[in-house]
Amino acid sequence: MLIGLWIRDVVLIDALDLSIGPGLTALTGETGAGKSIILDALGLATGARADAGLVRQGATQASVTAAFAPPPAHPVWAVLEDKGLSFASDEDLVLRRTVSADGRSRAFVNDQAAGVGVLKEIGEQLLEVHGQHETVGLLDTRRHRPLLDAFGGLEPSAMATSSRWIAWRAARAAADALTAEVGRAAAETEELTLRLAELDRLAPQSGEETTLAEQRAVLGASEKALSDIRQAHDALNGLSTKLSSAARALERARERTLAAGAMEEGEAVRRLIAGAEAIDRALTEAGEAEAAVDLAALAFDFRPDQLESVEERLFELRAMGRKLGAPVEQLPEIRLRFAARLRAVESSTEALKAAQADLAAARSAYLAEAAALTMARTAAGERLAKAVSAELGPLKLDKARFRVAVAPMGEDRAGPAGVDRVAFEIATNPGAPFGELGDIASGGELARFALALKAALAGRGGIQPLMIFDEVDQGVGGAVADAVGLRLKRLAADAQVLVVTHSPQVAARADAHWRISKTGDGDRVRTTVEVLDAAAREEEIARMLAGAQITDAARAAARALMHA
Repeated sequence: MLIGLWIRDVVLIDALDLSIGPGLTALTGETGAGKSIILDALGLATGARADAGLVRQGATQASVTAAFAPPPAHPVWAVLEDKGLSFASDEDLVLRRTVSADGRSRAFVNDQAAGVGVLKEIGEQLLEVHGQHETVGLLDTRRHRPLLDAFGGLEPSAMATSSRWIAWRAARAAADALTAEVGRAAAETEELTLRLAELDRLAPQSGEETTLAEQRAVLGASEKALSDIRQAHDALNGLSTKLSSAARALERARERTLAAGAMEEGEAVRRLIAGAEAIDRALTEAGEAEAAVDLAALAFDFRPDQLESVEERLFELRAMGRKLGAPVEQLPEIRLRFAARLRAVESSTEALKAAQADLAAARSAYLAEAAALTMARTAAGERLAKAVSAELGPLKLDKARFRVAVAPMGEDRAGPAGVDRVAFEIATNPGAPFGELGDIASGGELARFALALKAALAGRGGIQPLMIFDEVDQGVGGAVADAVGLRLKRLAADAQVLVVTHSPQVAARADAHWRISKTGDGDRVRTTVEVLDAAAREEEIARMLAGAQITDAARAAARALMHA
């Protein structure tokens, strides 16, 4: 609901502060008094096109601020959230627009700078304009389907269709993903099979590379140590031979010395004996050393083929790691992954079949729900057409025909709202073809068609926006004008309605009455708005009935209209 409108320096208005209440508010006044300026100002605040001509002469800038109080469930809050604008759904929504004298425009939402397009999108959620030259809201066929659903009470069915659509889309995404997966898997099956066979043959074990590297180092060291031991053994073996030869030589020397007559206790013999004994000890030590070296050799469990086998295994593992572009320690994991991948390839076809079955079931469920919704919309459209047709006669549109076209668009145009295109269509003359509202109706007819449609939808359209009817009673009077006023009053029971009118029958139905007038001289003319009390309302309605000369009869007629 619009609760306040503040206008500064717009055309003939220098400063105007208006508080707007619920129900029906009538704007009356002489032609040219400036009623349209107020609507233009409101349009400016809700995203209409800006024009430097709106700036009051002599002013540098025009500004309009409109304050709305939408309920927490109002769809406008979703627009603000989508645009990243901060808000509190339990507080007022304030729209502000400024236009400078050079035509530049700025827009604000709750004092946050915003684009004019955003302001317009917000405005479309808050108000509808129906008039001689413009109708905003009902001409947008995108709004016809939700209006029909609200009229027919079809929201639960529409929500069920949306849920089926979401399920169908999810099933389609799952099937598409599996199809792509199967395609990729089939392309790599041969490579996977080859690599897995190689890994199965190799059978890499966790930590094997480290173990083999350690074994290789130990075996390599053992080989070199045994070579050194062999050298030591050979050296000791040669030493024993030389010592034995030396011992024999000393024995021969002793024997020769004794044969020459030397005494056994003689110096020479004793020394030869001492040398022989020393050599004998050395032979014993050499024998012990040779035995110790042989025992040391036995401590090294080395086989030449073992080192070769370890190195061959290590090189083979590392070659496989290079081929797969992975460290050797990851080969066991890769082997398991390849095996799982092949199993997945084998099972993916069955999974794809199951996903395709789910997709077919989801599609069928959606199409069945959408078809039921189409039937329900068709039936609701017929009821709405009858309700609107009943409103046309009193509004001097008795020759016109109205229908709700529900056209299934086909599966390729399916969406969360179903498969239907819904359009409100009219034929203004007998025998004329049906067409969309904006293509067929003239300005006056269009405004009254909008009123008839809104009257038929009253109470069934969910949260209603502010509705503005600009001279919807143009060219009609008497009973027709009274019918217009009655329908506006009915609309205002569940919504806020502003009507610019020249009809006393319409003005008399209003809950609030503003009189717009011009004041001032030729040098300075201003548009002013006066909120009328009961007595002033009677006088204004009498003026509308009688013209410039207000008579007692006109006042009596005004009282009768106001209390009808």
